[in-house]
Formats: sequence, C-alpha cells, structure tokens
Amino acid sequence: MISISKLLLDTTGFGDQLRYNPSARSQIHGTTEGQGPVVVWNMTRSCNLRCIHCYASANSKRHPNELTTTEAKKFIDDLAAFNVPVLLFSGGEPLMREDFFELAAYAVSRGIRTTVSTNGTLITPTVAGLLKKIGVGYVGISLDGTGESNDYFRGRTGAFESALEGIRNCLAVGQKVGLRFTINRHNFHQLEAILELIEKENIPRVCFYHLVYSGRGREMLKDDVTHQESRVALDLIMERTIDFHRRGLSKEILTVDNHADGVYVYLKLKEKDPQRAERAYQLLLQNGGNRSGIAIAAVDWEGNVHPDQFTLQYTFGNVREKSFGEIWTDLSHPILAGLKNRRPLLKGRCARCRWVEICNGNFRTRAETVFNDFWAPDPACYLTDQEIGIA
Repeated sequence: MISISKLLLDTTGFGDQLRYNPSARSQIHGTTEGQGPVVVWNMTRSCNLRCIHCYASANSKRHPNELTTTEAKKFIDDLAAFNVPVLLFSGGEPLMREDFFELAAYAVSRGIRTTVSTNGTLITPTVAGLLKKIGVGYVGISLDGTGESNDYFRGRTGAFESALEGIRNCLAVGQKVGLRFTINRHNFHQLEAILELIEKENIPRVCFYHLVYSGRGREMLKDDVTHQESRVALDLIMERTIDFHRRGLSKEILTVDNHADGVYVYLKLKEKDPQRAERAYQLLLQNGGNRSGIAIAAVDWEGNVHPDQFTLQYTFGNVREKSFGEIWTDLSHPILAGLKNRRPLLKGRCARCRWVEICNGNFRTRAETVFNDFWAPDPACYLTDQEIGIA
C-alpha cells in the first residue's frame, strides 16, 4: 500500500505509522521490532454478492469448516500475544457472520486496531452505529465504478446504491470510512467519476487497487489494464491528489498491490521537485516495497495461514493446531522463508531492477499466474527497461 498523498504532500494519514517506519526493513516477522504483521482475516467465504474478480471465490453458501466463535477468540488472543497491530476483518462478506460484532469487539478489547473490508451493502444506519460503538478503526467499502458498471462487477443490480448508502451511513455517525476501487480495463474510464464521487460525497479516503490474478480474478487476466493505461491512471491520481490539497480538501489517496507506483511517483517528482523526490525516496525505503510474508499475513475461514489474501495457494500452518506466532516464525516452508529474503530468488527484470530496494519484487502471485514461476518478474510492472536501469 502506497500513500500517494504522503509521497506528494508529506501529509499524515491512517496507517502511515505502520507503513513508513525506519526500522521496518530489518524485521522478518513484522513492521517494527517486537511487533507482528498486519493480519487479513477472511473470516467467512460467504457473500451476498458475486464479484467477478473475487480473490476468495466467495459464494452465498456458508463454508462448513469456518472457525467457530470460540476458536476465533483464541486466534485473536494469539494475535494479541504476538503484538499484531491491525486485524482486518474480510471475507467473503464479514458482515454475513452472525458473530461479527462479538468478534470485532473482542479484538478491540485485546488492543488490536480493528478494520473491516466490506461491500458495504449491509451497512444500515444501525450497523454503522454499532461499528462506531464497538470502536472499529476503519471501514473500507468496495466500489468498482458508478451505477451499472459497479453492479456488473458485483453481480447484483442496485449494489452501487446500497454500497454508497453504506458509506453515507458511516459518515453520518462519524465512523472512519473510505472507498476501494480495483482498476481494470472495464472501469478504467471511470477513474475520473470515482474521484468526483469522493469529492461530492465528502469521502475522506480512497484506495486504488491494481488487479491481482487470484481466485475468480484469474479469469480477468485478459481484462487487466495495459502498462500505458497504468501510467495514465497514476498521472490522473497524482494530479487529483494535488488538486484536492490545493483546494483545501482533505483526502487520503493510496494505491495498492503494485509497488511500481512508488517508483513512478518518485521519478515524476525528481523531474519537478528533487528535494521532495528525495523525501519520497526515503519514505519508500522505509516502506520496503511488497511485504507479503513479512508485514502482511492472511488467515482464511478455516484458520489456514497464507502470505497474503491473494496467495491462498500456499499454506504455512493452521491456527487450530499452532498459534499464529509459531506459524509465522517457522521458516521451514520455502515460500515463507523466501518471501522474508526474496531478493536472491527473484528472476528476470525484477532481479536486475535498480529499484528492488523500494519495490521488493512486487506481487508474486501475478508472476506465478502468468509464468508458472513464483519468483518470475511481475507482469504488471509498467516501468520501462530504461527506467529500471536494464536498457
């Protein structure tokens, strides 16, 4: 996750303390010394929608082997013992679980910053009030376009209006909320409309995700944007970030799942403002690039531990059998060990890239999907050979 706002304007946003920490690069298990990774918990595979790019391949049925409430609380206790700073409740649709509020409140009581990734359609005024009451730190609501465009991705007519109402309900009670948008060829033309929407609706935060070819998203490989379109998207995002700031509108703008973005922003800054560019470069060093298996972890509905929520094909253990901390520090699995020190394993352009220190090889699952090799170059890197120093 890259804060475009932070790099361009040096503003301070939600999560920057974890994202830009000088001690992060030396740690193999978390973001800072003595602290565990941010954990994404896909607490259920059930969902009331059927998104065409869902990495979890969620459906309407409840998975028979989900962690029980008791098992989930023990899991949360283990996370607290391992000093995990953030637990992201995700799915499927986390609000489909009847014990969601009980478990979210329990995580808060254990001192873990609790966030929620949701499609937003189930957030009524009452639900928004409960989220605020129990102390949820942040709610990210997915919108992949406006109107019918979003509904196409979500597999349900009216999903856009329901999600937007969920955002409004959160804002009405003072619950921190933001929008999540996954860039692809079908909604690329709606980037401007989404940026206008966050201004019109006073939405304070937006995360622009790059497509990861995982779950049902594997079928969208042909629907990803071109490298040139990625550059156009970043140009627009940067331009509007600066424009919001210039007009006194407080917006936190981030991109997710493609660390080429950080290099691209740095190179653009270097042309116009070398001093700001140097500050941005230091921030990117602190961030360390892709941190799957280092400062990001995922646990699925059955309790299996993975390097991130998009890399469910590799499992390191199960929290029913061992504590999360034991699993995360056991380097016997070659993928987990490799992710913690991946540079000697990277191949092709990634191995020769001058920016590996601030990108860390980008996203491995995309590489594996396209090249059938976990350590191959990330095909979504849109930087030219000249820009990465191998021309």
